[in-house]
Amino acid sequence: MDALLTDLDADLADFGNALQSRPIISVFFGGGTPSLFSPDLIARFLDGARARLPFVDACEITLETNPGTVEHGRFDGYLAAGVNRISFGIQSFDNNKLKRLGRIHSSAEAEAAVKSAQDAGMANINLDLMYALPEQTLSGALHDVERAVALQPAHISHYQLTLEPNTVFAAHPPPLPDDDTAWAIQEACEARLAESGYAQYEISAYAKLDRRCEHNLNYWRFGDYLGIGAGAHGKLTDTGTGEVLRRWKIRHPNAYLEAASTPARVGGHASVPADELPFEYMLNALRLIDGVPLDDFAARTGLPAEHIADRLAAGRQKGWLENDPRYLRTTPLGQRFLNDVIGSFLA
Repeated sequence: MDALLTDLDADLADFGNALQSRPIISVFFGGGTPSLFSPDLIARFLDGARARLPFVDACEITLETNPGTVEHGRFDGYLAAGVNRISFGIQSFDNNKLKRLGRIHSSAEAEAAVKSAQDAGMANINLDLMYALPEQTLSGALHDVERAVALQPAHISHYQLTLEPNTVFAAHPPPLPDDDTAWAIQEACEARLAESGYAQYEISAYAKLDRRCEHNLNYWRFGDYLGIGAGAHGKLTDTGTGEVLRRWKIRHPNAYLEAASTPARVGGHASVPADELPFEYMLNALRLIDGVPLDDFAARTGLPAEHIADRLAAGRQKGWLENDPRYLRTTPLGQRFLNDVIGSFLA
């Protein structure tokens, strides 16, 4: 935690006045297992960050949690430390599927962890679920959703398993549902979540009333954020020049700890070229079911809407984008082929 605050100080020194007047609307402790930190250590970071930056009164503070690493009875401590949102990496309530995914928790442990957080007073809880798992059927995927809904979390993230490079699944692909089956699973689960009071507001995010994730909304609206910690990524817009800068920290924890107060903590940085900004923007904004005002494109990228007029026209002609001159919003067809829609904005 000392290294994290040192890293934050160094970023503040690098970016100077560009950050001082910007209120912090959310903090996200990510990376899978930050719940291995004690509540006292989480409080130390939050107290230190508040002393350095202005936090809004209702700042959303999320702690990502793996059910297999939670020590029950600590959630009241996290709540006292300032954490007001918990995100559980459940993935599935099928023990065979959990084992296949390499998860260390069981279905029963997942339920017990969620109930422990609720008993401690945590009202804003997210459950992460994957679908299109190896050999998963439609009924199996719906069973996972039913188990999640029964726990009554405020938010459910429901996203398709993807095979990432340099993973065991990528090297030895398991038998996955075909595209038609995956789409049938997605449609059926969307309908079941809607029946249970979870409104879809992003391609893989569902929330009860007033429980949308502010932190992720900031990403999807192409907002700015600081990345503090080993392997953390950040994005900052220069309000004077409009330049969009991405920065990331070195990944290895030991090397990061040694370099936290030096320039060596930065693994790399790059300014996003103007011809890549439309794609970068759409990669985020078009995930939102309600879309975004077209004016936001110019405000976030510094480029006029005319810069993408031809691609917007092509998307509308294909039925991917709604024919609304004021809004960027995908149609149901566009949501199904979202990768193609976003790819059309590549330079």
